[in-house]
Amino acid sequence: MNQSVLKALTLLDLFQDDIEVLSLKDIAEQAGMPKPTTYRLLTALEQKGYVSRVKDGEGGKYRLGLKLLELGSLVANRIEIREIALPYMQALAKDLNEVVHLVIVNHEQATYIEKVESTRALRLYTKVGKSVPLYLGSGPKLLLAYLPEEKQQEIVQQSELRSMHRLVKQEELLQELRQIRENGFAYSVGEQDEDTTGVSYPIFNHHSQMIAALAISGLSSRFSGENLQRIKEKTKRAADRISKKLGYRS
Repeated sequence: MNQSVLKALTLLDLFQDDIEVLSLKDIAEQAGMPKPTTYRLLTALEQKGYVSRVKDGEGGKYRLGLKLLELGSLVANRIEIREIALPYMQALAKDLNEVVHLVIVNHEQATYIEKVESTRALRLYTKVGKSVPLYLGSGPKLLLAYLPEEKQQEIVQQSELRSMHRLVKQEELLQELRQIRENGFAYSVGEQDEDTTGVSYPIFNHHSQMIAALAISGLSSRFSGENLQRIKEKTKRAADRISKKLGYRS
């Protein structure tokens, strides 16, 4: 790992237990670094929001910045949603005997953070931690549809959008995203795995923000007619229950 990064992380580690504020002198001494080096690292951390300066000048004091709180909240939210969603995912997978995923936005991609398998022979090429483009599959497309329009445009206007063996036209994708938002769910056929269909419904938090997609996938032959309607109804019900557990009130 880069030595400057290691040194910066060492400085952050000094703020532990009941130590909320440290002076430049104390930080330099405890880290075993020259004051100029310490000041340079603290300035970089301050610019990124990882520390904040309490008092200006050479004798300035520092405390941890709000950026760490923001990152901590993101991690806590991801852990919380997995723990809350998993029992509902397991019940849905047992009821329908199809693969169930929990998908979130991760920078400009969709990441699968939980998966419950079916007992069928089919095995989809997904695993916890896998990331795919936000336009590929029902879960990712649902997430993309609920992003702000400017962010959608930024992602869609990539040089090349490819689904399996075909190119995805930007205007068609944007139209589909509008339809998904209007319908409140996403549907995809053969976009990540051949001969498979996926259906996804949104999960909302207590701020009424869409934070994850509950996706169910299986062979396309089973996602048709009355069975498709049954899959949609039960998946939506599970997503609604997870949202309610997270504090969402429609």
